[in-house]
Amino acid sequence: MTVSIKTPEQIQKMRIAGRMAAETLDIVTPYVKAGVSTGELNRICHDYITNVLDAIPAPLDYNGFPKSICTSVNNVICHGIPDDERFLKEGDIINIDVTVIKDGFHGDTSKMFTIGKPSVIASRLIHVAQESMYRAIKLVKPGARLGDIGAVIQKYAEGERFSVVREYCGHGIGEVFHEEPQVLHYGKKGTGMELAPGMAFTIEPMINQGRRETRLLPDEWTVVTKDRKLSAQWEHTLVVTETGYEVLTLRDDENFSRTEAG
Repeated sequence: MTVSIKTPEQIQKMRIAGRMAAETLDIVTPYVKAGVSTGELNRICHDYITNVLDAIPAPLDYNGFPKSICTSVNNVICHGIPDDERFLKEGDIINIDVTVIKDGFHGDTSKMFTIGKPSVIASRLIHVAQESMYRAIKLVKPGARLGDIGAVIQKYAEGERFSVVREYCGHGIGEVFHEEPQVLHYGKKGTGMELAPGMAFTIEPMINQGRRETRLLPDEWTVVTKDRKLSAQWEHTLVVTETGYEVLTLRDDENFSRTEAG
């Protein structure tokens, strides 16, 4: 397994791409409400990324993916394809996943939204998914291991009586959208690759209300829960620093440290 160690110059470019991805989520937020189609959300993000940021939406045409963002509603775990037939309604939950390419480098992030007042179980699920990501990020520092990340997510989520998707995971990122290492969201503490300064990757736990099993729809992109229960996901891109971590996609609405010494 060959992992790319980013130079300070490359990390600076990733900071810019990460900030742009976070800004795109901020820009689309007021439009995420009942009555809007996922296709319209895609157009808003696409126009902002291309016309305002002068950047590239990484998902568009990536291995044939037809849109510029992913919109995963309710029981969709990931890779939901925006369209003009799916309109958001009261009680829905939706993950919007944005990846921006700027000057050849990627910034990848996603956020959960609720439409109107969500159910109690949906609120709990969204909170646990986000908290599991934050707990994992806090462990990132030189000398920690990838298994530490998976272990803390799995222990917390399963302790809250939810399940962790295993077929899809976080990933290394930089000039390449998906590169080594794979960042599993389950595992055993003290195992796996040792983290080193300059490693950049995403942490993006997918947490299910019910069982962890998944099903791929005939479009060969959309992944849903096999038991049709809800799923929630949050994602950040981060880099390992000399003393801890730096989150490259942090938004202003988050009460979380952008950098931390381990």
